[in-house]
Amino acid sequence: MRALVIDDSRTMRRIIVGVLRSMGFDTVEAGDGREALDVLETGIPVDLACIDWNMPVMNGLEFVLAVRENRAWRGVTLMMVTTESEHNQIVRALAAGAHEYVIKPFTPDAIRDKLQLLGLVELEESA
Repeated sequence: MRALVIDDSRTMRRIIVGVLRSMGFDTVEAGDGREALDVLETGIPVDLACIDWNMPVMNGLEFVLAVRENRAWRGVTLMMVTTESEHNQIVRALAAGAHEYVIKPFTPDAIRDKLQLLGLVELEESA
């Protein structure tokens, strides 16, 4: 599985990449939505995109809309990972085509729980 981590903060990208790699994902990074579209346009297969909302050049919502307009990328699971916590923002992102929404700050377990719901990581067995 490969995840595309899209955030204008290099530090936040490193945090999310670390969480995803601990779950077995290969990762690729982009600093904004336009860079992320460039990655997708190369044909590198991506199973999951973790998307910040507030970025320069192309924001996360614009990225989600662009991905959903392209048939070739319909199989990419889109998960917003953002500080935008207002109910109407969450509704907008989900209506645009995001599958899940995680509000920063988050715990690794919050990411894992969402990915389990999406079927991208297996449920951990209780000890």
